[in-house]
Amino acid sequence: MRWRVAILTASDKGARGERKDTSAQVIRELVEEELQGDIIDYRIVPDELHDIAASLIELADDHHADLIITTGGTGLAPRDVTPEATMKVIGKAVPGMAEAMRAASMLKTRRAMLSRGICGIRNGTLIVNLPGSPRGAYENLMAVIDQLPHALRILSGQESEHR
Repeated sequence: MRWRVAILTASDKGARGERKDTSAQVIRELVEEELQGDIIDYRIVPDELHDIAASLIELADDHHADLIITTGGTGLAPRDVTPEATMKVIGKAVPGMAEAMRAASMLKTRRAMLSRGICGIRNGTLIVNLPGSPRGAYENLMAVIDQLPHALRILSGQESEHR
């Protein structure tokens, strides 16, 4: 099965066209090559809680994405609000995925402990927050990509959680 994947970048500079979104390109390549997913939507929004939350709701509820991968807005800066926007729209958290991403990144850089990204479910859509740097996005997504097909099959009802 080909998964329906949306990429959402939270970046003030990206939304204004002042910065090239290289992290989304890294994510796109991994989704297409490693996950055999189809990118159904890609957008950049400013680091605004409402804009991020509204996009997550639209991508999950209206576009029926199986997976939404966000990049950016997971750090400590005052405008980094992607985790808060994600918490606002999910029904269930999937903390093990976020923990696995941070643990894998900690092997590369101690700064990974400062990442606040979360993972959760909204109406059968899995949402995964990644850091905004291309390297951070790559390392974090690679830490969980092997488990995404199983998670998505469970969410879509194709597979039982206990095999």
